[in-house]
Order: sequence, then structure tokens, then C-alpha cells
Amino acid sequence: MADKRQRIVIVGGGTAGWMTAATLAWAFAGRLADIVLIESEEIGTVGVGEATVPHIRYFNQRLGIDEADFVRRTKATFKLGIEFRDWGRIGDSYIHPFGDFGHDIAGLPFHHHWLNAARAGTTPSLEACSLPIVAARANRFAPPSADPRAVGSTFSYAYQFDASLYAAYLRDYSERRGVSRVEGRVTAVDRGDAGVAAVRLADGRRIKGDLFVDCSGFRGLLIEGALEAGYEDWSHWLPCDAAWAVPCSNTGPLTPYTRATAREAGCQWRIPLQHRTGNGHVFSTRFTDPDVARARLLDTLEGEALAEPRMLRFRTGRRRSQWIGNTVAIGLSAGFLEPLESTSIHLIQLAIGKLVELFPADGAVDPVDIAEYNRAMALEYERVRDFLILHYTATERDDTPFWRHVRTMELPPSLVEKMAEFQDRGIVAAYREGMFLPASWLAVYYGQRIVPQRPHPLVAAVPPEQSAAHVAAVAAACRRAADAMPGHADHIAAIGAAA
Repeated sequence: MADKRQRIVIVGGGTAGWMTAATLAWAFAGRLADIVLIESEEIGTVGVGEATVPHIRYFNQRLGIDEADFVRRTKATFKLGIEFRDWGRIGDSYIHPFGDFGHDIAGLPFHHHWLNAARAGTTPSLEACSLPIVAARANRFAPPSADPRAVGSTFSYAYQFDASLYAAYLRDYSERRGVSRVEGRVTAVDRGDAGVAAVRLADGRRIKGDLFVDCSGFRGLLIEGALEAGYEDWSHWLPCDAAWAVPCSNTGPLTPYTRATAREAGCQWRIPLQHRTGNGHVFSTRFTDPDVARARLLDTLEGEALAEPRMLRFRTGRRRSQWIGNTVAIGLSAGFLEPLESTSIHLIQLAIGKLVELFPADGAVDPVDIAEYNRAMALEYERVRDFLILHYTATERDDTPFWRHVRTMELPPSLVEKMAEFQDRGIVAAYREGMFLPASWLAVYYGQRIVPQRPHPLVAAVPPEQSAAHVAAVAAACRRAADAMPGHADHIAAIGAAA
């Protein structure tokens, strides 16, 4: 029996809406589904999700997007990681890299041997043993090597781009593949036996669908407004609830990394693009006044402000159910944590991939598929939540009420267990599901001064001098490989992607 042809209605554009439309068009348009996206020019988009994690490369590749064309049209830069300043202590700086620290030796992760080498005396820093960190610090970039034996294969990379240009890029991609865009503002939702039957626009039009995707942002017009999914509030763990955002002119070299600087009641981001630098100050209104946060942001810009700052308000957490009946929430309508680790676009991508995997191709939504989707997405949000909380609670700072609060607050049991395993013997428990790999956790642990209390028993018997020789060799290989890379801006120009 042939699969039933369905009508998919996406409510909302922006990054979430057009990423969803592009993927569904690539997967189903013209075969299993007709796709309609409704958006209104009256309603602005958040548009500050400009930094990403390496998974975005595979999203673009699956759609057949040419990297150089994408970089040029979105004025993108390349990203090797995130620099964190002033998190463990004021004056500290470390980079969370998109790559490994060294390589396993005799079945043990490299960082155990690095700790053992330190017993022998002076040894290269752990950062010196990560190629993406060494390259990022030198403002160099080249794609990873295809040779798995080379140190140049030990990292990945992401992008920093103009979110509004990326949405426009995907809109063009989607419309060329049959997606219909409807200009209009949704003012009402008609319920039906399956969940949502139709949405009504301000001009009186009624648009019916078989499957609805809610990309309406924080409002959650369908998932919350009509279906009352409920919200799991995590602001007691992630107390930042507002952000100022402002672009400024570029100054200095084009850095291949994002920066997050801890501030008195939150943190400030810096995202370098080809044509400007994106900046923002995420803060907690419980611990500082919005006007104070705005002034702090403007006072610390590296270049001239190119617009008036605009403020966003949010509540960290997620919908209790992200798929109800025939309606799936993707993007800010599904939940929001905060921009600290550039996870928002990844969670969009993850949700889209899960929807494609569980797509009701015969027109009938299976409750088993809905349950699996909600289970998987809830777990992904919780894993990201724990990683973000780690940044705030793993600190020695007590200089403001905000930092005294986050360093002493009660933590989720899942994070307590994970931290305890590392603090005991340096074990980073690997998740079967979850976006952050052990190297990510190691970067934050060591970068914010959490070290194991005792060595792993299998490395304790290794002579420190032997471990030190391994560490020195890795650090030297990373330095040679970084020195052989072109400058970041030079690579962009060389591939013909300069905006």
C-alpha cells in the first residue's frame, strides 16, 4: 500500500522553521508530503543563535550544501571551540575544543598520563596537547586531515554565521524544493481529534494540515497555547533569564572561536563573523538590574556598536512533552537552556532528525513513536542542562551574590554522580546518548580547576618520566600541525568564501 500523502504545516520561520522545512523538503517533498511554512514579517525572530557545534556540518552536508557557498552567503567564519574567561577564577582562560586531548595510551585516556607526567615536574599544559586549541590560540585554521593516523585528524569544527542570513539561505533552498511560504500571523488554533486541525490567520484564512510543527518561538502557539504541554522550569539551576544582544564592528584578527566571559551576574558572548562581531550579555534579573547589564555590555565592546542593544527574556527549561498528537515543537517552542555552549541550533537539528526518523509516513501517528521522541528529547535536554550547570557550579568565585549562589546550589543527582566519578579517579562516564563527549567534560573540569583526587590505578605504576615523554611528543606534534595551517582569514579567502 502506498504511503499517504500528507500536508505538513510549519508555524514560524527563523532558523528553526527553515531548518525544519529544508530537511523535510529534502526527505519528503514531492513524494510523501506537501510542506507549508507560515511566517509573518510583523513578528521578528530571535536571530542570535550565531555560534554552532560541529554537528551543523553534517546537517549541511546531508542537504548537499556547498561549504564555500554557505560560508560566503552567511558571512560565516570557522569555529574550533569556545574560550572561557574568568570562570574558575578571575583571570583564568581555557578553551573547550572540538577535538581530543592527545590519544589513548595503553587503553587509558590521555589525561591520566598527563596527570602522571606532572608528577615528574614541568610538563606541557593540557591545552598544548589539543590541536584545535593550539590552532585557535594562533588564529589558524584548516580542515581536519583524512588520515586517521595524523594528529590533524583529531579535531572537528563548526561555524559562526549570521542567523538571519542562514534562515534566508535555507528558505531559498526549501522553496526551490517545493515548500510553500505563507505570509501571515496566526491568531487562532482549531483543535481536532488528532490534536490540531487547522490554524487561522489574521486575514481570516484557515490552513489545515495533517502534521503541524510548532516553530513559533518562546510563545509555543501550538504546543503550549493550544495543547497545554506544560513547562519544566530549570531556572533554579540556570538562573539567567535575560540577555542583551548587540553587533559591533570587527577589530583585530578574525578568531576561529567563540568567547564566553563570566560577568558579575552571568556571562558575555563574543562571536566573530566576517562582517561584524555578535555580542551579548546573558544575566539573571534576580542578581542584577537590566540597565546595569546593558551598560556592562556596551562598556566592554571591542568595536563600535552597530545597532541599539535589544533585550530578550526567557525561562530556562523545556516542555514536558515536545510531541503531542499531530504536533511537534522544535526550537524555542520546545525549550531553551541558554547560549553558553552554542547548543540551541544543535537541539533544533536533533529534533528534526528524530522527527524524520519517526515520521508518520502512513498518516497515522503511533503513540509509541511519540513516546520515544519525547523520551529521547527530554534526555538530550537534561544532558545539555547538566553540562551547562557544570560551568557555573565548578568555580572558586565568591565575589558576587550570583557566584556565591551558583557555587553552593543543590545540583541535579545526575550531575552530582558524574562529577563524583571524575573527582575520585578522573573517570568521565560516557553517555550512550548526549551531545558532549568526554573531551568536552575534561576541558571544563581542568579549565575550572577540578582535578582527580587520586590517579587511576593502571597509570599509578607507570614511571612519570615515561608519561612525560608521551605528553611532550603529543604537544610537539600539535604545535607542528598548527604551524602548518594557514591563518583563519587566509583559509576563508583561499576557498573563495570571503563575503
